[in-house]
Amino acid sequence: MKKYLVLENGNVYEGEAFGAGGSVISEIVFTTSMTAYIETLTDASYKGQSVVQTFPLIGNYGIITSDMEGETVSVSGYIVREACSFPSNFRCETDIDTFLKKQGIPGIKGIDTRALTKVLREHGTMNGAICDSVDEFTPEAIRAYRIVNPVEDVTVKEIVDYKPETEVKFKVVMFDYGTKKNIVRSLLKRGCEVFLVPADTSAAKVREIDPDGLFLSNGPGDPTDNVAAIKTLQELRAFNIPTMGICLGHQILALSHGFETTKLKYGHRGANHPVKNLETGRVYISSQNHGYAVVKESIDSAQAKEFFVNGNDGTNEGLKYLNEAAFSVQFHPEACGGPQDTDFLFDEFINMMES
Repeated sequence: MKKYLVLENGNVYEGEAFGAGGSVISEIVFTTSMTAYIETLTDASYKGQSVVQTFPLIGNYGIITSDMEGETVSVSGYIVREACSFPSNFRCETDIDTFLKKQGIPGIKGIDTRALTKVLREHGTMNGAICDSVDEFTPEAIRAYRIVNPVEDVTVKEIVDYKPETEVKFKVVMFDYGTKKNIVRSLLKRGCEVFLVPADTSAAKVREIDPDGLFLSNGPGDPTDNVAAIKTLQELRAFNIPTMGICLGHQILALSHGFETTKLKYGHRGANHPVKNLETGRVYISSQNHGYAVVKESIDSAQAKEFFVNGNDGTNEGLKYLNEAAFSVQFHPEACGGPQDTDFLFDEFINMMES
């Protein structure tokens, strides 16, 4: 059955349908990761977006539910060159087509995803429709699409208490803006009891839990939309609780200090992004998934200093705060799947709580 991808600039790509039936309008973004498609599909940071995989063959090791980063698929649609129908892996439970059907996610295969990626790199991230006919949606309807309050949709609805298998060394409150499971696992294995709290949890409730540390998770959407979360962090600053942020958490923490964020032309998504530690000069390869960045010129040097910068375009990739026990990074040190070169940052967070 034919399927079409129609971009807001009028470009049309004809392919074949796979996954669930139906049509969807969403933001179209690409990732350069060669593996970890299970983690990509279930990463809440993709809420409201359809993902283009630049790597040509997707699904060759099937679906392994224990590798999922969320309970459900978060992408709106899926765009690939070739979807493997006969995966081979001893952990495989089902194929990607069956999985997307069960999750209700429409996909399109058989298009030149690298040519599509070149268009997105040249023109920037665009809206698009995965649909059954070219004229199903008007150009105006496609252009009008906006991702609205995605954090509200993906955050937990009540507090979830995760306990480590070993002795509890620290209590950590993690604000769930759309967290990936491996962030929780990274803290659990270091002896942290993790209280995963809804994104709109008040400062008073956090103080009631009385944590040793705060963790600000990744998540989807425009960071400036999270007005209540920004205000809560401003209130919590008075207590100087050791704090670490990742991705959206990095951006929200920066906004709570009066810095600014901006939307990137086409974002950073993939498992091969170089980031430079400005303290040591060392470059690490990182896993990333974000469409916004902290504006370097807005960083108040009396409050914070740049910790990491992107090796490709020089954008900000991390901050250390000077007058409080807090730091944050734009990339994913837990990187499941992807390089774990910067996993040591979790140990820095542990050291902050210890001291």
